[in-house]
Amino acid sequence: MTADDGIADGVTADDGTGYRSETGHHYEVVDSEVTFAGRIIAVRRDIVRMPDGVVSQRDIVMHPGAVGVVALDEAGRVVMVHQYRHPVRRALWELPAGILDVAGEPPAQAAARELAEEAGLTATRWDLLVDVLASPGMTDEAYRVFLARDLVEIPAVDRHVGVHEEADMRTARVDLDEAVARVLSGSITNAMAVVGLLAAATARADGFNSLRPVDAPWQDRPGAG
Repeated sequence: MTADDGIADGVTADDGTGYRSETGHHYEVVDSEVTFAGRIIAVRRDIVRMPDGVVSQRDIVMHPGAVGVVALDEAGRVVMVHQYRHPVRRALWELPAGILDVAGEPPAQAAARELAEEAGLTATRWDLLVDVLASPGMTDEAYRVFLARDLVEIPAVDRHVGVHEEADMRTARVDLDEAVARVLSGSITNAMAVVGLLAAATARADGFNSLRPVDAPWQDRPGAG
C-alpha cells in the first residue's frame, strides 16, 4: 500500500536502537529489562526516548503468538468451540486456536494441529485469512487466522484427549451468517473469533479469491525480527 492510498506503513530502523518513522522521528530504546517471566507470557520494561527528547517508560507483555482457524464446512457452517477462560470467569464461544509454543513449527502446521486437537478435524484446503496485532499499545501478541475447508472428521479412537480447560470443551457448527449476527449482538466476544468470522464473511463475497497463501510473510509474528 502506498501513501497515495491514504494508509502507509512506517519505516523501521534496523540499527538496534528503536524505531524511526518515515518522517524521521526516532523512538530510541535507552534501556530494556524483563521484569517478570511466567509460563507463557513475560513482561519487559523499556525506557524510550521520544522524538521530543522526553524519556518515558513502556511496559510490554511479551507473548509467543497464536494461530486460529475458521473451519468452514460444505454447508457454510463454521466450527466453534466453547471453552472456559479463567481471566473472565466464564466460557466463551471461540475458534479452534492455540499459542505458538512448539519451536520451529510453521504457523499453518500449528493451525492444523489445533484444529485436530480441539475440533477433531483435518482439512485439505487452507488459506490465510487475516493477521492481527492483539493490543499493540501494551503487548507484542500477534495472531494469524486461517481459513480451512474440505473438512474431514478424525475417527473418535484417534482423537486428542483434552486436559485442563480442554477437558470441558464442546464444539458446535454454526452458519457463518448466524455467527456474524452473534458477533454483532455481543454474544461472541472473543477477539480472534470476532475478527476471524467478520473476515471470513467479507472474503466470501469474492469466493475467497483474494486470500493470501498460508506461508505469506508475517512481519509481526513475535520473535520474527
